[in-house]
Amino acid sequence: MTAPSAPGARSRLGRIPSWQITLGLASLVLGFVVVAQLQSDGPRAQYASDERGPLVQTAISLQSQQDALKAQILDLRAQISALETKGQGSEATATDLGQRLQDARLAAGLIGIEGPGVVLQLRDSGETVLPGDNPNDYLVSAGDVRTVVEQLWLAGAEGVAVNGERITTGTAILDIGGTVLVNSAYLAPPYQISAIGPADLFDRLSASVGFQTFVQNRAQAFGIQIDYAQPSQVILPAYAGAITLRYAQPDPSPAAAGSLPTSSSVP
Repeated sequence: MTAPSAPGARSRLGRIPSWQITLGLASLVLGFVVVAQLQSDGPRAQYASDERGPLVQTAISLQSQQDALKAQILDLRAQISALETKGQGSEATATDLGQRLQDARLAAGLIGIEGPGVVLQLRDSGETVLPGDNPNDYLVSAGDVRTVVEQLWLAGAEGVAVNGERITTGTAILDIGGTVLVNSAYLAPPYQISAIGPADLFDRLSASVGFQTFVQNRAQAFGIQIDYAQPSQVILPAYAGAITLRYAQPDPSPAAAGSLPTSSSVP
């Protein structure tokens, strides 16, 4: 059997369609691509498998930190709420103390006030002194001023002033020569006694037995003049004197300082 001659082989190759050649080349190229992809997927899968563990651990750690921060935020919010509640309680306590201090200052006459009330004026008598009478009985005295002030308090007055001098618990009303000493001020007649209180303050004063007795003993007997007015607004100034109280304490006597008797008998 003889081999085909070269011209015969070339003639057969020439008879192969061109599309088969193109398809063969394309298949060859595709094969190279598939082989290269398979060779590269192995290291990539190994890399992904190696790196996934640390990433998961990092994510878990971050989630734990986030949960801790959330808990801290909730705790801080609770503390803020507690402080706000405590602050409201402190504010209420401070308000209550402030109101009590204000009431104490008001009661002590340290605050000027105004409101409805009554104003009484005491003037010396204009009548002739009768033979045998004491001329001082026809003049307004510190006792007269004290009596009116006391009766106003008993009638429900909330504040009293004499010629602009606020009456307090430490006020003294004394006769000094021809004047009346109120607090540390020397006041000359006439004496205006202003008081703030309920709307019916003067009615209460007029109905009191003490004031009626005062009117009989002083106005009717000696002509002391008592005038009154009921203005819509009475202004009482604040007490402007010293508020430091001084007091005296006697020294113990030698007998008191010595030893006490061990026994005593009661007759």
